[in-house]
Amino acid sequence: MRRGMVLPLVAGLMVAMSASAQDYTFKLHHFLGPTTPTQTETIEPWARAVEAASGGRVAIEIFPSMSLGGKPPELVQQARDGVVDLIWTVNGYTPGLFPRTEVFELPNVFTNDPGATNLAMAEMFAEDLAPEYAGLEVMFLHVHAGNGIHMVDRDVRAPADLAGAKLRIPSRTGAWVIEALGAAPVAMPVPDLPQALSKGVVDGALIPFEITLPLKLEDQTKFHVEGADRYRFGTTVFQLSMNRARWDALPEDIRDAFRAASGPDWLQRLGKVWRGTDDAATVALVAAGNTHVELDADQVGAFQDALEPVIARWVDDVTENGVDGAPLVEKARETIASHARDGS
Repeated sequence: MRRGMVLPLVAGLMVAMSASAQDYTFKLHHFLGPTTPTQTETIEPWARAVEAASGGRVAIEIFPSMSLGGKPPELVQQARDGVVDLIWTVNGYTPGLFPRTEVFELPNVFTNDPGATNLAMAEMFAEDLAPEYAGLEVMFLHVHAGNGIHMVDRDVRAPADLAGAKLRIPSRTGAWVIEALGAAPVAMPVPDLPQALSKGVVDGALIPFEITLPLKLEDQTKFHVEGADRYRFGTTVFQLSMNRARWDALPEDIRDAFRAASGPDWLQRLGKVWRGTDDAATVALVAAGNTHVELDADQVGAFQDALEPVIARWVDDVTENGVDGAPLVEKARETIASHARDGS
């Protein structure tokens, strides 16, 4: 054998050994694009952490933009049916499936702290939330930095400024927020928003700031509203979950790799990541010539008063369906507050 052939052969052998070492391959499906912060700052780092914790025995292939087929509201069922192994999705795209978890989306329950909220959901999961995730093994739940109000041409300073407007909403709790503010909710997955704005289907949207840049909304919206101390109008819960049968078939050491990548340190980091991308988007919107509206304390108080009935509406709705809503609200508030005090 010629000496020059040794290195290519060794390299090929190493690749083959690496491939064979990946004993478990998983397909992860989601609805946002490959360059969005969701993929680059959340899904990819988590997947690589699982792979590393497994010692190279796990490979996670990421399929963005619904590239494996279907529509965003079908992701939960795709995971339950085993069509895909893993999904990242918005709970609210499948209304009614996750009513207990909705408590963390409510305005005046979630106000401005994604990290503390992530940890609160993890703490309450086994006792309070798990029954609604049948057929799934939840890797982690998280929220974004909170919903701002983003308008084409309305400078919103008070609830009355939204009267008669049509706003895109992410979930039924978001719809209740918009209705409480005198506007009309329009439900749609967020990738559909740019076209809806361009065609005048909606006058604005209830979304976090971070998604405005991947969707290029700086050219379609001019006013971006949040409150003092980053007060937001509720939030959205996301899940990254695995098909339960696939999970049950895994050996314990591989399960441990997934657990290691999904623990409290990750949830705290995720809160900071989503806050950071939101802050960066706010700076970019202002640089593009748009108006960043920061409501003062009195203006925030007016919105808080207008939105408090949303909590009562949620409590009434879930209580009718066998969930004791009022204690869940108080527990969620207390648990978020305890993690906020801990500096999460």
